[in-house]
Amino acid sequence: MSFKRLLAIGTIAVCTTVCWVILAGAINFRSNTSQAQLFEEVGRNWGPVLHQQRPIFYYEAPTQGMPVREILPLNSTISVKLSYDPKRKGLLWYRTYLADFHAEYVIKNPTPITQTVYVSYQFPSQEGRYDAFSLTFGEKAADRPPVNGVLRESVRLEAGQQTTLSIAYKAPGMNEWSYVFGDHARVQNMKFTMQTNFAAIDIPADAESPTSRVDNNGGWTLHWNYTDVLGAKAIAMAMPHVTNPGDVAGRMTLFAPISLLFFFSVLIMTAVRNRTDLHPMNYFFLAAGCFAFQLLFAYLVDLMPIRFAFLIAAGISLLLVNSYLWLAAGPRFAVISAVAQFGFMVLFSFSFFFEGLTGITITIGSVVTLALLMVFTARIKWAEALSSVRSPLPKAS
Repeated sequence: MSFKRLLAIGTIAVCTTVCWVILAGAINFRSNTSQAQLFEEVGRNWGPVLHQQRPIFYYEAPTQGMPVREILPLNSTISVKLSYDPKRKGLLWYRTYLADFHAEYVIKNPTPITQTVYVSYQFPSQEGRYDAFSLTFGEKAADRPPVNGVLRESVRLEAGQQTTLSIAYKAPGMNEWSYVFGDHARVQNMKFTMQTNFAAIDIPADAESPTSRVDNNGGWTLHWNYTDVLGAKAIAMAMPHVTNPGDVAGRMTLFAPISLLFFFSVLIMTAVRNRTDLHPMNYFFLAAGCFAFQLLFAYLVDLMPIRFAFLIAAGISLLLVNSYLWLAAGPRFAVISAVAQFGFMVLFSFSFFFEGLTGITITIGSVVTLALLMVFTARIKWAEALSSVRSPLPKAS
């Protein structure tokens, strides 16, 4: 194999890389455009991100220099059940869920006189939809509509008298649910329980980790038990990651040139070692067969489940490339090519379905490929191998 042929093969690989970059750009543009158009629509149809604020209790004290004084609950018992149920819209999956929320707060009049104690309850989102909603303060059930997403009620308490605020609702949401303590983040005697129907729990940044957890048949029961905490952070849960076809197809396409580099390296070394003459035009058709993998996958994911689309695209590409090599270079060469293509193109691409495995896959593939090529080409005299073609291309039978 001469230097000119290596240069021609390299040019083919570079041109194929340009085609992959263009395809990846088209895929990402289509996915981003679709996401921007559909995100608000999904939020309206299913529900927005829900951030539940802790209710604010207070009484008026105009003669003490402070017109309003806040009261902290004596104790709080709160539970939320998060039922994860992702929805697909267009080409994208959205991390939607249903929150079943219940809370009870015990409030005491801390003054030596009768006071009217007020509560200000802010809904998690003004755009949300709340089924089976109820708010009862003392013996009084809320019967007025919220104003700008805030519901206010009051109850008259004797000196030292206690009462209870009860809140319950079911609301659909998206991406994340959180419970926020507000500016005065002191929490006393709180028992918070969260149940999930998913195992892949993800506590967002700047949120509190649970004090205990119990495995619950594919989900978790998480507990936050506070006696007296200053500076308490939010309690939150992010919904599990969903594999979006557009994101996977875009990243898979963008990294495909690495697979082609490994694949072509194996073919070139095998051709030199076995004295098989493969013309640059042969490599052109092989590159086209590899490119067909990502091209088919990018558009099949619109029509069928992502893994099924992957299997069809990979199978067609393997058939195109290796049946061509069977005819052009013989069955032995085609078998080596099939193993190399399956390892470098198919398995490497499949690693994009699993977060965090792509880098280690590239590393292992590089080391293993280097070791095999060093072993099988150690006895090749490169000065002779690169000076001329040793044998003609086998004729197709």
